[in-house]
Amino acid sequence: MRDKIIAWWSGGVTSAVTCQLCIDIYGLDNVRIIFIDTHNEDDDTYRFLSDCEKQYGKKIEIITEIGNEYTSIQDVWKKHKSLNVANGAICSYKLKRRVREKWEKLNTWDAQAFGFELDEVKRAKSMKLNHQQTKPIFPLLMYGLTKKDCIKMIETWNIEVPMMYKLGFHNNNCFKTGCVQGGIGYWQKMKRDFPEKFDKMAEVEHELTDLKDKPITMLKDQSKNGGLVFLKPHLKYPNIKDISMMKGREPKPLMECNGFCGINDLSDRTSTEEEINFNNQQKLF
Repeated sequence: MRDKIIAWWSGGVTSAVTCQLCIDIYGLDNVRIIFIDTHNEDDDTYRFLSDCEKQYGKKIEIITEIGNEYTSIQDVWKKHKSLNVANGAICSYKLKRRVREKWEKLNTWDAQAFGFELDEVKRAKSMKLNHQQTKPIFPLLMYGLTKKDCIKMIETWNIEVPMMYKLGFHNNNCFKTGCVQGGIGYWQKMKRDFPEKFDKMAEVEHELTDLKDKPITMLKDQSKNGGLVFLKPHLKYPNIKDISMMKGREPKPLMECNGFCGINDLSDRTSTEEEINFNNQQKLF
């Protein structure tokens, strides 16, 4: 039997509203809602999932790669000795995009719905042109909705938005460790507000650097002189900056992670993306 609409729920407000719009447009029985779980999400994400299920009147299916090829997100980083490369984060690719692609080989559908909002028109165009096999649709763009609009809509459901938004972050991704695509402002905020998470990720950078015998970082300085940026100084690489040397900045919005993180084939790099380390690491795929 062919599923008509696949709506991808990723834990954030835009995907949550996308799923509801699919139900409103196509009917409850014609929509299949799926969540790709990295097992690295904040506990409140699963509360939000439960609340959304009640709102939709339908269960959200959960698929994951954890327990198969990988035991955890840390296992991904260690096996590939990588955090970010030019195409995006290795964890996003292995635990999100590749999981969705495996699912696609075993299923059929008339369309897949993604939560790209009004500020992501170029991403939607890129996906439509370069990933036609997904048969993508973008309900938020149909209605001209922004992320702020989605938050207001969820509030009308009498559902609390995920905790990360209340903490001042713009997306609800991978809060157990912190998101490796977060950028300099994001990690400055993590250092200030969640120092234990910051310290653990600094340790991960140093461990991977030692394993690969070359600098492995999440961040890159996009100022005139450029260069990689460690969270904390590494004794073997004293010439590489660390985040304490960077000018303070507020965290900017991240792309909601739905398995297409880092896939912007047509658009220029945004300032947020440019904070990520795109260079000096070998492409993995």
